[in-house]
Amino acid sequence: QVQLVESGGGLVQPGGSLRLSCAASGMIFSIYAMGWYRQAPGKEREFIARITRSGSTNYADPVKGRFTISRDNAKNTVNLQMNSLKFEDTAVYYCNAIYGRVDYWGQGTQVTVSS
Repeated sequence: QVQLVESGGGLVQPGGSLRLSCAASGMIFSIYAMGWYRQAPGKEREFIARITRSGSTNYADPVKGRFTISRDNAKNTVNLQMNSLKFEDTAVYYCNAIYGRVDYWGQGTQVTVSS
C-alpha cells in the first residue's frame, strides 16, 4: 500500500535550519504532485509548499524565500529545506501526495522552534 514517511523534524533555535524528507513507497511517485502542510496546536492544517510532477513549485506567503521544496524521482523522495526558522514555524509537518482525486498523507513530523 501507499506509504509516506516523513523525517528530519526536531528542535531548532530561531534563525536555524532543518531539512525535512518524505519517503514514498507503493506508488508511481513521479506522477504525483507532492506537497508539505503543517498544523500548529489549536490551528487548522495549512498549505506550505507544493512541487508538481514537472518540477514547478509554489509556496505559502509565510514561508516564501525561507523554505525550498524539491523532489528526487529516482529516490521517491520530496524534501523541504527550511531556513531562517521562526517561532511561528512550530508545527507538525505533513507530506502529501496528490494525483487527480487521489491523495495520501504521511503521519507527520514535529518541528519545534524554541530558544
